[in-house]
Amino acid sequence: MMAPNDCVVVINAGSSSIKFSLYEGADLVPAMKGKVENLNAGRTHFVAQDTSGNRIGERTWTDAPLDHHGAMAFLIDFAESHLAGRRVRAVGHRIVHGGTHYSGPQQLDEAVLAELDKLIPLAPLHLRHNLAPVRAVAELAPHVPQVGCFDTAFHAAQPPLAQAFALPPSITDLGIRRYGFHGLSYEYIASQLPEAAPHLAQAKVVAAHLGNGASMCAMAAGRSMASTMGFTAVDGLPMGTRCGALDPGVVLYLMDELGMDVAAVQKLMYSQSGLLGVSGISADMRTLEQSDDPRARLAIDLFVYRIGRELGSLVASLGGLDALVFSGGIGENSALVRAAVCREAAWLGVALDDAANAAPGDGMARISTADSKVDVWVVPANEELMIARHTLALLQQE
Repeated sequence: MMAPNDCVVVINAGSSSIKFSLYEGADLVPAMKGKVENLNAGRTHFVAQDTSGNRIGERTWTDAPLDHHGAMAFLIDFAESHLAGRRVRAVGHRIVHGGTHYSGPQQLDEAVLAELDKLIPLAPLHLRHNLAPVRAVAELAPHVPQVGCFDTAFHAAQPPLAQAFALPPSITDLGIRRYGFHGLSYEYIASQLPEAAPHLAQAKVVAAHLGNGASMCAMAAGRSMASTMGFTAVDGLPMGTRCGALDPGVVLYLMDELGMDVAAVQKLMYSQSGLLGVSGISADMRTLEQSDDPRARLAIDLFVYRIGRELGSLVASLGGLDALVFSGGIGENSALVRAAVCREAAWLGVALDDAANAAPGDGMARISTADSKVDVWVVPANEELMIARHTLALLQQE
């Protein structure tokens, strides 16, 4: 059992940053959060805040940037000096891919890490960096249990047809299938939406996690039924720098006709496409919305158009729609994108309350009109709390 002074630390590591959160007690009350940015390049910067937003720690490395191991070493020292009598019971990690073996939270050891290493080609921009802090903690604080929470797990129970590619069994038996991602975000939405709107507990819901990474998920009664991301996290919607759905023939053309090798194609699809590639300006929606450049408008319009296309597909998979949910950095903060998506979804009975959309507040908010046939909600993402819940649950099982 968790004592009042026990806490769970959550680590969310990306290619150039590590975000951390600390939750205390059995109720997982937030106590501290922070991040280390610009890892491996530039001026590495660290900042930490308490629950009131007060800055309790900050540092910048000007001589040489930290890598993930160095950042975790610093964070462990910082945490030990700021625990104020708390005891770290476990560390929970967001891990983007669990493959076919891991469909739920998993205690992490060397055997599990070895299996996850094999999945790195499926998420080359994420998984290696997700695992680096795990190994750092295992070396620096080996007595602390670590739990992996997988972004693919929420989608593992999708109907088999929703996961299948039309390929021979000799290929699909190797694990080539649709996995889906952003599962921790969708699981959080599925847990929170019925609390705010009990009539949606058994509803048909499409959730849109829109950010630098973007995807959509069809849910029935809180279970994933279909998603826009597939075998990798480059499928589906255009994203900040990722192209989204692409005819495989384009890849063959790039290699056969333009002479691009695998590394060049990967760089194009993951780092040089999406909002950045179309606009030629920025991957940041805020920058594009403020720009007068026609290319910025094209990038936004294409983003909205693809959301509308995918929305129709996901509604078809559900056989109807009761609610549309926006989450993620763009979904929570861009009134323009929400309005454009809802305008294109009017055929489904979506009616947006313009005033509510312009100022939805900081928490969950309904932004549709009272007579809208489809509820529209903004649900702020909280993957970290979902990870903390899973980590605590696994600790209690142990």
